[in-house]
Amino acid sequence: MAPAEKSDTTSLGRQQQAELPNRPDEWKIEQGLLGASLPILDQSASEPRYVKPMEYEPFKDEAAIDSVGDRNKLFKEEREGWEGYVEWEAYPDKKAAAHKILESQSFPPPPEFQMGPIPGQNPVLEGVRWKQWHYALGGPMTKVPQISWDVVLKEKHKDMLHLLQFPYNGEPPKRLVTAAEVTPNPLHFVRNHGGIPDIAKDEYSLQLDGLVKNPQTFTLDDLMDESRFPRMEKMVTIQCSGTRRIEQINLYAGEGDEMINAPWAEGAIGTANYVGISLKKVIKACGGLVGDGKHLEFYGADTYFKKNNVMNYLVSVPWSKVKANEVMLAWEMNGEPLPKIHGFPLRVVVMGYIGARSVKWLYRIKAIDMPSLAPVQSQEYLYFNQQVGKHNQLMTSGIQIQEMPVSSAIMSPWTKQIVIHNGSIHCKGWAYSGGGRWPERVELSADGGFSWYAVPQEALSHKRRFAWRTWEIDLPCDVEGWVEIVCRCWDNSLNTQPLNVRAAWNWGLHVTSSAHRISVYSVNKKREPTRKRLQDFEERGVPFAPLTVPTEWAVQSMDDYVKFFKQHGPRDAENEYDQRDLGED
Repeated sequence: MAPAEKSDTTSLGRQQQAELPNRPDEWKIEQGLLGASLPILDQSASEPRYVKPMEYEPFKDEAAIDSVGDRNKLFKEEREGWEGYVEWEAYPDKKAAAHKILESQSFPPPPEFQMGPIPGQNPVLEGVRWKQWHYALGGPMTKVPQISWDVVLKEKHKDMLHLLQFPYNGEPPKRLVTAAEVTPNPLHFVRNHGGIPDIAKDEYSLQLDGLVKNPQTFTLDDLMDESRFPRMEKMVTIQCSGTRRIEQINLYAGEGDEMINAPWAEGAIGTANYVGISLKKVIKACGGLVGDGKHLEFYGADTYFKKNNVMNYLVSVPWSKVKANEVMLAWEMNGEPLPKIHGFPLRVVVMGYIGARSVKWLYRIKAIDMPSLAPVQSQEYLYFNQQVGKHNQLMTSGIQIQEMPVSSAIMSPWTKQIVIHNGSIHCKGWAYSGGGRWPERVELSADGGFSWYAVPQEALSHKRRFAWRTWEIDLPCDVEGWVEIVCRCWDNSLNTQPLNVRAAWNWGLHVTSSAHRISVYSVNKKREPTRKRLQDFEERGVPFAPLTVPTEWAVQSMDDYVKFFKQHGPRDAENEYDQRDLGED
């Protein structure tokens, strides 16, 4: 079993506290820059005490692991032409064996990236535990991390920001997020929950069973047969519920597993043109739902881990969503076959829902009588009240996230950027609302949200259900110095965004739907003194940035300085009695 959390406590009187020696990085720890190193201060007893943070203790029960047997046979790939896929859901004994292997050893805790510095490399996080879990199971699982990374390097843009190497999580850099209304495949964000299977098209099949009248199995050619299923083409925005999570992290830490809650910025959203068929038509071909069929459960071929349990990736959506022709089985993305990293040969596209419901590498659909009990549905992607956290959370205290709320983000300029302008700051970004709603108005403010300017309609991209709108605006800004630019969206139902991050904070760090705020340093060249100063920097060949570096030459002559005080007098005001009563006490 895994090592227990350390419970060492130290009761400290005032004298004892005064005699404690400084720790390394004492100042950073005291100022909250290394919050994970802080002991818990327990004031619930008569005397305060410190509870030390958890410490990792490696262990491994080799005998228990060996008793499982030959893992090359136990976890073998069963289907011809399906590499990197292991069927777990049909084999309880196999899942039990995998659980025993994982329970019989310890793995390092996830890296701390919320109460300490986020690593400054690309990939930002490696996914060490996820790799080690695959290696621990052995057999075909050992090759999955490398195969997946090879696919990333082949299919994604060279400038992608790799938030997590394995399982792969990546987003495009800001400058490319809204460069086009339709996101090119190599730049579309990726939120994978496991390794990337390699499935041969000719060996592919989809099983549809459960609470349907006539369970069937379909090949990809069956599904693509237009005489049986009419084609469906739709431009759809898919958004991860973690989009803009970094804003919540920067204010208040939450659940910090590196895979579950990677530090996404504003690029975990993408829009593509998909071709496929409506799932409703496939359900109809199976005779429709029977009995208490209310949800459709999707099975992905990727392997998923949760609390030392191993499974395939499973989630579900309600029949009402399918019945509305808002769930597509797609095989084409932007005029090309689905890339491997996006679910080739077949994926689900659930319009207007959280991206986690759009299952990739789909191999089974099961009609069931209630939402999926799989961990991704029942234990994750839950929206909690602000007072729910590690100390008191229950699965049932969270709302299962389905439709995405209205949201928007500024892609240019970037926060903490110096912007030199002529009275207006050119801003670009995106706006989106889920559930079939659409952005009706986008507004920006250059004064923290006091006054708002609407993006002109001609500067908004085309209006569509289930898709974002990109926008740009020349935002009036006469002020110089630090200004806060804020963006918010109103959808066609007059839903809008809460104005601060705190209103959206939740333990799972999901759905940062608050108005997007950035701080920029405004330098307005319309003002003559500013224009002349910038010219001085340019003539001397000295960069204006970094902003915080002092100017190393005199910016005003002493003659001008003396002239000013002769004209305006000293800064201190004269006492009227000083002249009349000189010499008197």
